[in-house]
Amino acid sequence: MLSLLLQGTIVYGIAWCLWRCFRQVFVKSPLDNIPGPPSEGFIYGNLRQLLYRHGWPMYDHLLNSYKGIAKLSAPFGHPMLYVFDPVALHSIILKEQHIYEEATWFIKSNQTVFGSGLLATLGNHHRKQRKLLNPCFSIAHMRRMIPIFTDIGHKLQKGIEVCVSGHEGSTEVDMLSWMGRTALELIGQAGLGYSFDPLVEESADEFAIAIKMLQPALSQVNFIRRFLPYIPEWGSPWLRRKLVEIIPHEGIQRVRRISDTLHERSVAIYQERKRALELGEEALSHKLGQGHDLMSILLRANMEASEEDRLPEEELIGQVSTFIFAAMDTTSNALSMILSLLAQHPHVQHKLRKEILEAAQGEDLDYDALVSLPYLDAVCRETLRLHTPIGMVFRETRQATVLPLSEPITGVDGTQIGEIVVPKDTTLLVGILACNRNKAIWGEDAMEWKPERWLSPLPDTVMEAKVPGIYSHLMTFLGGGRSCIGFKFSQLEMKVVLSLLLMKFTFAPSDKPIVWNIAGIRYPTVGNETTPSLPMKVGLFKEAGGD
Repeated sequence: MLSLLLQGTIVYGIAWCLWRCFRQVFVKSPLDNIPGPPSEGFIYGNLRQLLYRHGWPMYDHLLNSYKGIAKLSAPFGHPMLYVFDPVALHSIILKEQHIYEEATWFIKSNQTVFGSGLLATLGNHHRKQRKLLNPCFSIAHMRRMIPIFTDIGHKLQKGIEVCVSGHEGSTEVDMLSWMGRTALELIGQAGLGYSFDPLVEESADEFAIAIKMLQPALSQVNFIRRFLPYIPEWGSPWLRRKLVEIIPHEGIQRVRRISDTLHERSVAIYQERKRALELGEEALSHKLGQGHDLMSILLRANMEASEEDRLPEEELIGQVSTFIFAAMDTTSNALSMILSLLAQHPHVQHKLRKEILEAAQGEDLDYDALVSLPYLDAVCRETLRLHTPIGMVFRETRQATVLPLSEPITGVDGTQIGEIVVPKDTTLLVGILACNRNKAIWGEDAMEWKPERWLSPLPDTVMEAKVPGIYSHLMTFLGGGRSCIGFKFSQLEMKVVLSLLLMKFTFAPSDKPIVWNIAGIRYPTVGNETTPSLPMKVGLFKEAGGD
């Protein structure tokens, strides 16, 4: 009897998995009439084209050939939608965000790597965490971050100065490495009250190394991560852990080792912050960050919250590695892109440096001065528009719904389509980069990097589009309940770092070919090399001699 029951369970499990994978072969989809590029094959669909690090032509094709929406093929023939129509995005990001949730594989993957932090929760659970975290990123707290940011920026100046001093003119420096170290130290001190890197010398911190290795490791298992929803959570966590340990896949084992390091250090950092708070404000004032770091603010808020709103310890620990992961590569790669563009456009670099020097008058810029520099703000906005670090995000429908469009599209059968019936469990790709570059919104010069566009009124089409982004009519930081909670933090640290660098150094392109690669967060390499880097010619700025 038990044998028959076991056989039946196995047969049912196999049948269920096969149906989940291949039902689209037998069931016609209402999405079949939506135009889109041909699939590369049944196994991968268009996914490999989208994830290929040199796959920019595919994204250009989607942007230039379709009116805001296109049908793509997911693995095993599942239809999915690539969306950058602003009305459709408003429905996905704001109006029906409870239907268009984060992809299940994304949530499960984040739970595995980071624990139950903000990137690994959904629905009411996510809203509860966000409610407690939101005050941590208030303007009042951001003002108190400025001394921390500035102190780290001065250490960065000294570190780069050591590299360029003694050289005639400029010398080649890997600015991506320096921006990565700086971004990690910024979120370390301002976010966690913890120092990873003195910046003035090479240092080896286990947690820092693990964070830097995470993106390349996740890229190794990109395709495998998408099968997580199909794997039932059988047995205890201990048993599942042991099964993972014996999987003969180097990528999976790298992610497991990194995840272990992140968890161990996250627990240690959390416990240290908790002990410091228990000793009282006087003791905390002598610690790194003086209690103004985000984790200390969060722990205070959690202690004062009602029982209903309070987060359990495991979720607080989950925020530690979540803070680091969410803040490090996005900020460092955005800063690297800005420096690269300034090197390519020396007149913009000169104009920006002039604005900063005139405002600073030999002193550090405070919060009010930084946020009131129009050209610095324009350079940041334009870079985050045209070269957003994250080009797309995945969503899945939790129930069938109807997706409206800003204007009708022509279906495969020639009929006009003004709205699309989207079945339950459909994958959608939110085209962040495509929306930011859409000529119908931004005009014919949408593909040009023009900071000056932000110094005069934006086109009427931008205002009329009502793009649902939280920042400057852009999708860069998303919008709604899953918008980037730390976007003000990111903007501020970028402006501090840029102002201090431009006061001290000049930047010019390297002789080496630089390629920006597609990934979860885009990154630069020299040509087709696989190791991320951004060599630039850096020299000391001499005010008397000008630029």
